[in-house]
Amino acid sequence: MTYSGEVTVGGPADVHELKDLMITKIAVGPMNNNAYLLRCRATDEQLLIDAANEAETLLGMIGDDGIASVVTTHRHGDHWQALAEVVSATGARTYAGREDAEGIPVRTDVLVDDGDTIRVGRVELTARHLVGHTPGSIALVYDDPHGHPHVFTGDCLFPGGVGNTHKDPKAFASLIHDVETKIFDVLPDETWVYPGHGNDTSLGAERPQLPEWHARGW
Repeated sequence: MTYSGEVTVGGPADVHELKDLMITKIAVGPMNNNAYLLRCRATDEQLLIDAANEAETLLGMIGDDGIASVVTTHRHGDHWQALAEVVSATGARTYAGREDAEGIPVRTDVLVDDGDTIRVGRVELTARHLVGHTPGSIALVYDDPHGHPHVFTGDCLFPGGVGNTHKDPKAFASLIHDVETKIFDVLPDETWVYPGHGNDTSLGAERPQLPEWHARGW
């Protein structure tokens, strides 16, 4: 089956099969949050990005192999509703951006800074600190050695724009700067983007819109 990234709450997950990594995407909760399960194909170790909601659904997706770690992309409550239950059930190590950890009511085992490496089995993800949606939002970049990069952007980049900065010009300026310099300027158009809500996109699809985003201020 060809991966589309189009998932709905209550519907099946969608699986993106790469040579070294399997990415399973599922939608959960009343705010249509995306959660992503990453599985190293060499070691079968698993990592979950955003235990957003519906712990039972997430644990069913994780299966009997469990997970080694959970990364929370940012402090907003819709991204960690199931975190406590998932961690309790799996014993997973928790990761979050240093500046957002205090806003997440589950202890963060590893505070993440810009450029840090997070591993799932033999696969390496690079954290990028993107300031504006929240002070400590992080994106995770997988630079696939067999193909194009993949980036999990939380609520910092979506099809059609950056994340919500609540009409704060300073927050918007910060977020668009970080998204441009740390994502668009260093990754190719083929980069696949996995956002915290809704459908996937690519940097090539979004890049022509950057001047429009600057002009409108959101």
